[in-house]
Amino acid sequence: MTLNFRPINPVDYVTIGHVTQDLTPQGPRLGGTASYSSLTARSLGLRAGIVTACSEDADISILDGITVAGFRTDQCTTFENIHTPEGRIQFLHHRAPMIELHHVPETWRKSPIIHLGPIAQEIDVNLVRAFPDSIVGLTIQGWLRSWDKNGRVHFSEWPEASFVLNHATVAVVSIEDVQGSEKYIEELASMVKMLIVTEGPKGARLYWKGDVRRFTPPVREEIDPTGAGDIFAAAFFYRLNATKDPWESARFATLLASFSVTRKGLEGIPTPEEIQACTMQVIPK
Repeated sequence: MTLNFRPINPVDYVTIGHVTQDLTPQGPRLGGTASYSSLTARSLGLRAGIVTACSEDADISILDGITVAGFRTDQCTTFENIHTPEGRIQFLHHRAPMIELHHVPETWRKSPIIHLGPIAQEIDVNLVRAFPDSIVGLTIQGWLRSWDKNGRVHFSEWPEASFVLNHATVAVVSIEDVQGSEKYIEELASMVKMLIVTEGPKGARLYWKGDVRRFTPPVREEIDPTGAGDIFAAAFFYRLNATKDPWESARFATLLASFSVTRKGLEGIPTPEEIQACTMQVIPK
C-alpha cells in the first residue's frame, strides 16, 4: 500500500530512508534520519518530503506539513539505544523492507536536495546515481552497520563505499560511526567531493578540495544527543544549496545543531529564533 497523505507535489528537500520507532524508557517515539532531517528542512522553510516505509499504527502526526510517500509495512524499523559513559549501545529489533527507485515519486527526482539517510542498510545503493540534477547528500551511518542474531548493532565494512561516494555531492559521518578510526576517515575523504565528520560536543570537520577545517560549537548543556547529526546534515545541505559555500555551510550547521542537544528527541528540531540567530552569525562582513 502506498503511503501518500497529501498530493505528490514538487518539494525542495527529499529524505529517503526509514522512519523508526525508537524504544525509550518513556515509551516508543518516532526517530530516524528521515524524521529529523525532514523536520529540520521544514523549519528552514523548505517544502519537505520523505520516502519511507512504516506501519499503519505508527504515529507520524509530528510530520504534519511534510509529504510522506512510500509503502506500508507490518512493523517500522525499531531501534533501542542505550547511552553509557563509554558510548551508545544499540539494538535493532526489526528492519522494514528495502527502498528502491520506484518508490520515489517522479515529481521528486529533480528536487534541489536529495538526502539519502539509511539507518539499517535499507536503501538501494544505486539510488545515488538517480538524481544527476540535485545536490545528493548522504548520512552514511546506516551503511556502516551490521547486527548479530540478538540485534546488537556493530560497525561493518562497506563494500560499496567507493561506488556510492564517487556519485555523491557530500557525505556526513560521525566519529562514533567509524569507531574513531582516522585511517578510515581518510579513506572516505578520498572517495567523495566533500566529507564531514561530526564529533559531538567537539563540533565537526570538513574535508574539501584537499583542505580540512574544524568548526567548534558553543558549549551547551547536553540533554540528548540523538538526531544532532541529522539536523547538522540537513542544515548543511540547505545552506550549501543556498550559498554554494561549504565552509559557511559547515559553520551554520555546527551552530544550529548545537541547540538540538539541549532538548529530548524531536523536540530538538531548530526553532525560528535559533535559525535566525545562526544565520546572522554566519553572514560575511
